[in-house]
Amino acid sequence: MIETCTDTALPADTAALKRLVTARHSCRAFKSAPVPRADIETMLGIAQQSASWCNSQPWQAIVTEGEATNRFRDALYAYAASNAWSDQANRPEAPDFTFPKQYVGIYKQRQRETGWALYESVGIAYGDRAASGKQMLENFRLFGAPHVMIVTSEDDLGVYGAIDCGAYVAHVMLAAQSLGIATIAQAALAGCANFIRDWFDIPPHRRIVCGISFGYADPDHPANSFRTTRAAIGDVAHFVS
Repeated sequence: MIETCTDTALPADTAALKRLVTARHSCRAFKSAPVPRADIETMLGIAQQSASWCNSQPWQAIVTEGEATNRFRDALYAYAASNAWSDQANRPEAPDFTFPKQYVGIYKQRQRETGWALYESVGIAYGDRAASGKQMLENFRLFGAPHVMIVTSEDDLGVYGAIDCGAYVAHVMLAAQSLGIATIAQAALAGCANFIRDWFDIPPHRRIVCGISFGYADPDHPANSFRTTRAAIGDVAHFVS
C-alpha cells in the first residue's frame, strides 16, 4: 500500500490530487453515452500543460467520436481476431516501440496478480486460455468505450519522445478522472501499429505510443470490480543523505 500522511494532514490541493490519483483505475467496461466535446477539450487542455524535454511537446492525439469510434472498433477487432491475437503466446505484435522482453521476479508477480484479479472478476477459471484470450480481445473492442485516443510521437525524438508522451497520457487520465470520465491506457493497440497507421493515415515519421479508450464507466460490470495494488514507498524509493 502507499505510505502517506492522512488526508487531514495534507494541504487541500494535495488531498484533492491524492483522491484523484487513488480513484483513477483502468476501466474495462464503458457505457455507450458519449463524452461532450467541451469536456474532452477541457481534458486535453489540462494535459497540454505536461512537461517535456525542451518543451518539445511531441504528443499528437487522434480522438474518435460517434460512428468513427464504431467503424474503427469493428475494423480493429476484425483485424485482431483474424490475426491470432487471442493466442497470448504467439500474438503477431508489431509495435513502433519495442515491447518488454519479459517480466521476471516482482514484475512477473505483479503482472500475474493483475491478470488473475481481472479473470477472477469476470469468472474465468485459472488456466482457461481460451477464455482469457477472448477477454484479451476486448482491448480491440475498446471495452465498449465511445471514444479512443491514439497517441503518437515524432520518430526523431526516439524513446525520450515516448517518455514525454507517457507524462501526457498520465495527465490525460488524471484530468479525465477530475471530470468523471473513465479511461484505460492500452499498449495492446500499439501492437497493431501498422493497421492503425493505415486506418488513420498517420505519417510514417509519427510513432504510435499507445491508445486511451475513454467514456463513462459501467459500475455494474464485473470487470470494473477489482483494483490493482501499489508497492510501498520503501520498495521503490531509496533516500541518500
